[in-house]
Amino acid sequence: MSHETDSACIEACNECAAACNRCAAACLKEDNVKMMSRCIALDMDCAEICQFAAAAIARGSEWATDICKLCADICEACAEECEKHKAPHCQACAKACRACAVACLEMTH
Repeated sequence: MSHETDSACIEACNECAAACNRCAAACLKEDNVKMMSRCIALDMDCAEICQFAAAAIARGSEWATDICKLCADICEACAEECEKHKAPHCQACAKACRACAVACLEMTH
């Protein structure tokens, strides 16, 4: 992989993790938290895998490609869930997740 591809993916992963953490925190403040439970769970999983992927890429892990593929899959699932909710934090999270999925898939080529 090129250094530019690595850097772009690390940046997308970090931005996505931050968006997911913001989304989960905001969802916990919603009146109907139970309705947001899948969104919160996916936000947490997505933030974790994004942080893991960024670290794996940064250290040149032999597993980076596999981790990035899983990261892309989880980002897509999180985006699909967040897109169901009109809240601005959910929409922003979905956008960051979609961008991260694209960047992670670039790492697998």
